[in-house]
Amino acid sequence: MERESIRVTRSVSIPISEIAFRYSRSSGPGGQHAQKTETRVEALFDVEASSSLTDRQKNRVVRKAGPILRAVAQDERSQARNRELATERVADALREALHIERRRVATKPSKGAVERRLEQKRRRSQTKRLRQPPRD
Repeated sequence: MERESIRVTRSVSIPISEIAFRYSRSSGPGGQHAQKTETRVEALFDVEASSSLTDRQKNRVVRKAGPILRAVAQDERSQARNRELATERVADALREALHIERRRVATKPSKGAVERRLEQKRRRSQTKRLRQPPRD
């Protein structure tokens, strides 16, 4: 079930053909299988060469994550599964880089909230004053 494009956000999807894959042998133990099969997958996405992103999106991604997004997967024994994982990780990195932080709108406490806070402070002050020994 090979997909031809990956949906990153509602408005952005990148064709799988824009992601380059490199295969190598996984590290660590694994016996005969690991020593002869190339299950480690490295997915590379060239942001500046992409035709699916606008210039503004490309600038944002390059500024936040760099010109090439790279993800490595060697979690599974299957090359196909590692390829899927690496592709998902590239999409996650792209999603993160495309995310625009919302501007914080400065707010001020309501008049009632200020009054309640001050009244509570007065009560607490009174309680502490009553705990003190009497002055002569």
